[in-house]
Amino acid sequence: MNMTLKNELDALRRRMEELNMSILELLNERAAVAGRLRGIKQALNLPLHDPERERRMLEALLESNRGPFQDEAVARIFKEIFRASLGYMEDESIGRLLVGRLQHEAHAAFQVGRALIGGETVVIAGPCAVENETQMEKVAAGLSAMGVTILRGGAFKPRTSPYAFRGLGVEGLRIMREAADRHGMAVITEVMDTRMVETVARYADILQIGARNMYNYDLLREAGKIGKPVFLKRGLSATLDELLWSAEYIALEGERRIILCDRGVRTFERETRNTLDISSVPLLRGQTVLPVFVDISHAAGRRDILAPLARASLAAGAQGLMVEVHPSPAVALSDSGQQLSLEAFRALLEDLRGRGLLARAGSPPERRADRRAPAAV
Repeated sequence: MNMTLKNELDALRRRMEELNMSILELLNERAAVAGRLRGIKQALNLPLHDPERERRMLEALLESNRGPFQDEAVARIFKEIFRASLGYMEDESIGRLLVGRLQHEAHAAFQVGRALIGGETVVIAGPCAVENETQMEKVAAGLSAMGVTILRGGAFKPRTSPYAFRGLGVEGLRIMREAADRHGMAVITEVMDTRMVETVARYADILQIGARNMYNYDLLREAGKIGKPVFLKRGLSATLDELLWSAEYIALEGERRIILCDRGVRTFERETRNTLDISSVPLLRGQTVLPVFVDISHAAGRRDILAPLARASLAAGAQGLMVEVHPSPAVALSDSGQQLSLEAFRALLEDLRGRGLLARAGSPPERRADRRAPAAV
């Protein structure tokens, strides 16, 4: 081998390694600057991503490029650098949230009535809407006998059509509270208006913020002040970081007992009411200390696939389910197609218990805050 060429080869390889280390050092320095920018932008309430500034930076780089890399290659490289820097800013931003989860930090757990939210698998059930006293007494008695400890029901219903049944209002709150009290159950119901937070809180043990109101920051703040746990549903087209930012609005007002709920997102699919993003469960479990639930009824919009969705949700690590149950689904005043009868709901519970995804009724709660999800559905 020509020794001169070999020596030159070795020298060039050493120089390449030195340049690699220099580039790595500069990349990490750039990330550190991005981290400082993140803090300033948050203080000024500015978006983390500024596409126009990114475009100007890229244009300046291409104007200064003297080769040998072609402009196309330079553009690809720096776009990846920009993307990585933005990802670092977003990851660090979420990690610093009050609701964020630092590495090795345990998940939150808190008591609501007889249920340990975040510490055992909890099933919340009840009708889509409170319709009358007879309906609520039947469903509360039936669910309580099956071991369900949290009763759901809508007194104020956000409906697409203003002519659809929109709930009984405060009378519905009273009916549900009295039925729950007779059977030793806690109550969760939706609050839709900042003016109604105090009223709903007088009847409910958990305040639900529905998907349509996930971006209603005034409502989130008011709910965070009232002193009751908050059940926050993911918006119809919300990203996971947007869901966490909404939860942060609640936490900043002092309420840390927040439950996140995925209820499906809107896609092009028409076979189901929404598309259940099952990946959101493990992703949220890794990013936040908050308990994560899945509303399988609103995700599906149909009752025939609720059992496999329930199994998949729990297997993915969900700490609870929300299921709509009605004594006579065929005559329900809202969402009749997605509500289970009491008999069908009993079969669902038995299926989940038989698979080890749900504790037997009356058995001591199993603390599963950091337990790995079951391996199979």
